[in-house]
This record gives sequence, C-alpha cells and structure tokens, in this order.
Amino acid sequence: MKNVKPRYFRLTKSENEIMELMWKEGHPLSRSEIIELTPDRTWKPSSIHILLNSMLDKKAIEVAGFVQSTKNYARTFIPCVSADNYAVMQIKNSPVFTENSVPKLLSALVEDVTAPAILDQLEQIVQTRKQELL
Repeated sequence: MKNVKPRYFRLTKSENEIMELMWKEGHPLSRSEIIELTPDRTWKPSSIHILLNSMLDKKAIEVAGFVQSTKNYARTFIPCVSADNYAVMQIKNSPVFTENSVPKLLSALVEDVTAPAILDQLEQIVQTRKQELL
C-alpha cells in the first residue's frame, strides 16, 4: 500500500466484502482466489470482473502483478488504502463530521484503549499538532 493520501471513495457492500478479504489476507489476490475465499458472498461470482473494475476506477485497489492460472496469466490485486485509513476517510468525509466532532470521536475511541504507550502516542500527536499551529 502506498503512503500517498488517496482521494475519497466509498465502496458498495459487495466491494467492501472484497476489500475486507484483501485486508485480512494481506497479500495480492487474483479473481479466482477472491471467489474461492468468499463462500458466503452476497454477490454473484460472475460479477467479480465488474466489481474489481469499479474498485480499480475508484483507486481502491491496484494491480500488483500476475500469476499463472492454468495456461493463462491472471492479474493480482492489492488495496491502495489500509482498513484504518479507509475508516478514517469515511468519517472525515461524512456530511455530519466537523472539527467540533473531534473531541467526542476521540473520546469514544480512547475509552477502549488499555495500553499506556498508545495514550502516550496520542499525547505526542496532539503536542506536535499544537506546535505546527503556533
């Protein structure tokens, strides 16, 4: 995955199922592997080409390479954004999200944190941001 800030996109339910599989597997997957690894899918296997092309158009995924599949070669795909970054993208682009939402959102996220090191990291992030604003 690249460290470039992706432009905003929203995945459909079917695309999200594919993306969640890619995040879980953590390596490039071909069309046939995606179909094979999603037995409980809500989409038809014949739709995979349309779904992957849509995800490519949105720049949600990219072609990672090629693998031999029988006598032919098949493209493999990887996500262009991590699961965490996709979640942040959806929150920040929500029509109800504002700068005033940040404290409540952060509070909700932090209440389940049990590692002091993570809280220290958050403090450092806030301090760095304060310095940038001065």
